[in-house]
Amino acid sequence: MANSVLVSSLLCILMLTPIASAFQFKVGGSMGWTTPSDPYMMPFNQWAEKNRYKIGDSLLFVYDSNKDSVLQVTKDDYDSCNTASPIKTFKNDGNTVFTFSQSGPFYFISGTHDNCLMNEKMISVVLSDRSGKSASPSGSNQPTSPPGEGTSTADTPPPSSPNGATYMVNGFMVSVGALIGSSLLVI
Repeated sequence: MANSVLVSSLLCILMLTPIASAFQFKVGGSMGWTTPSDPYMMPFNQWAEKNRYKIGDSLLFVYDSNKDSVLQVTKDDYDSCNTASPIKTFKNDGNTVFTFSQSGPFYFISGTHDNCLMNEKMISVVLSDRSGKSASPSGSNQPTSPPGEGTSTADTPPPSSPNGATYMVNGFMVSVGALIGSSLLVI
């Protein structure tokens, strides 16, 4: 009996470990992705600097899809608010999830030029992967997102993506189920 409880406990811990490895950040916190009330401030960069991002983490942009969108751009396009040639365009149901696939800076601006000029833009810097694994096998320095996350059309909504709390609740429920299931095996 004691061995099965020990095995069940270890199984629960192992199930929680990979679930807690990635986190989703809601851009701008409660205000979401919107035009700042003070156009001279950089609230999104101030918000981004308070967070530590790693490969596998994601950003959740929440916005009014009838009035706005999100563009991933180069540094030069970020600096000049150039909306003409983005790396990726995100315009869907107002809930865009962008997953970091490599370390380095990522530049985001509003797809509405005037909003960008009023500082609806953000730089997120992803920490280096110190595990020794290469995140980008192609050796490209261009930031990318996994296939299907960014589209050029408004027709294709992204798959819904749970936030960090959902991962933890799901992990807990799986662990409880594994514990109960293994306890039933002992009986």
